[in-house]
Amino acid sequence: MRSICADLLLQRFDLDAAQPRNRQLYACLRAAILDGSLTPMSRLPSSRDLAQELGVSRNTVIHAYDQLLAEGYVHSRVGSGTFVSATAPDRFLNIDGADNRAAADTTTTPLSRRATRLIERAQAAPKQWGAFMPGVPDVTAFPHRQYARILAKLWRTPSPELLTYASGGGRPELRQALAAHLRIARSIRCDPEQILITEGVHQAIDLTVKMLVDPRQSVWVEDPGYWGFRSVLGMEQGIRVVAVPVDAQGLCIPDRPGRPRLIFVTPSHQYPLGSVMSMARRQELIAFARANGAWIVEDDYDSEFRFGGHPIPAMQGMDAATPVIYVGTFSKTLYPGLRMGYMVVPRGLAKAFHTAQADLYREGHALTQLALAQLIADGHYASHIRRMRLLYARRRSFLVGLIEKHLGAEFLHSQDSNAGLHVVLRLPDHVDDVALQQTLAQRGILVRALSRYYVRAKPQRGLLLGYAGVPESHITAAFGELLSVLRASGIGVSQR
Repeated sequence: MRSICADLLLQRFDLDAAQPRNRQLYACLRAAILDGSLTPMSRLPSSRDLAQELGVSRNTVIHAYDQLLAEGYVHSRVGSGTFVSATAPDRFLNIDGADNRAAADTTTTPLSRRATRLIERAQAAPKQWGAFMPGVPDVTAFPHRQYARILAKLWRTPSPELLTYASGGGRPELRQALAAHLRIARSIRCDPEQILITEGVHQAIDLTVKMLVDPRQSVWVEDPGYWGFRSVLGMEQGIRVVAVPVDAQGLCIPDRPGRPRLIFVTPSHQYPLGSVMSMARRQELIAFARANGAWIVEDDYDSEFRFGGHPIPAMQGMDAATPVIYVGTFSKTLYPGLRMGYMVVPRGLAKAFHTAQADLYREGHALTQLALAQLIADGHYASHIRRMRLLYARRRSFLVGLIEKHLGAEFLHSQDSNAGLHVVLRLPDHVDDVALQQTLAQRGILVRALSRYYVRAKPQRGLLLGYAGVPESHITAAFGELLSVLRASGIGVSQR
């Protein structure tokens, strides 16, 4: 096989040129080093191998290497080979093409209006681990030994169907295991054929909108609500996104509601405030959806982690024909990097959704899905959730205790329902929580500003503090940093 270096040179090397081949090869290598194609400290092929790959004599390559060596572009180590120097002689000089590259780098490429809005409002953080990043589980507690054993067994003799595109809907083994788990854990009414395995919640949202919403139709989202919903919906041309306020009982149906096509809700643990949608509000919302031909998209966000009271069943299972599309994810129960979610659609939509998913996204990860199915079937998944529920309850209690001790109970949000992976630290209305978020980030403390989750409703000020992935010893130190920033801003001083 030819080396990558030979492939690069063959694109630039002309065997029929009048220039001597050793000079031409030298010039090609020098240019590749200077433009970064051959990176510092990268190893060049041996003179014998490169000569054979280029179809030239070995002396041609040796002469080119010797010239580069004499000028300091490369260095050689006996028995190891020839390497690009860490700093080329012309690295800081104005070489041919440098001005053009700089100009190209600074040229602004026009984006679509949708893309511009997305970039301006983007909230995905570059760092996703540490105190107090919301929505992140303790990934170090993932049952990796059991999972590794399952994967190793599958990799010994993988069938071709596990290494190609997956069929629409995902592996039947995972859908079977999930159906059994969801029926028990969340009171979901479903058969395996109603389940689709997705690459996270965002893909489930994208697929649902593409399948059910036409231009000029409206979609409701909670206000405040999950920014990911708005980001995905904002990239769909022609649909109208309506931000609907929430109260302590959940989403409030407007007095003059219109006829939305989709209604996105987080009823088990409203994101970000934490309230639980009341039974009366659930029934009201289902009745409204039926009367108006709407679909409710139930994002069952971190419903597995409830630390007090009775478990709350999903809306989807309230009766046999609820107009609900249920969405869940393994990101909070296992680890976010898995990029695996799922959705439960009504029987009448299942076949169409399976076909569209296969055609739009070319699903894969069949082997990973099979391993997850085995993890669930063997009971490791349920055991892991039980362990994490105890661990997160302890960490939540510890963080709440620090807030109550050093700031006061009034700094805890009134709608908190003793669940989930974060708490909301309430702040006075005059506080710039976005500026606080930025200041804390400079000190290594990762939080999210509550006001950024609002669209039209009057924003409350606060900080989302994730605790799930933070050991108690780290919570204490990180909270100390947080407290010092708050008090430097005059917050919590007069109260203590």
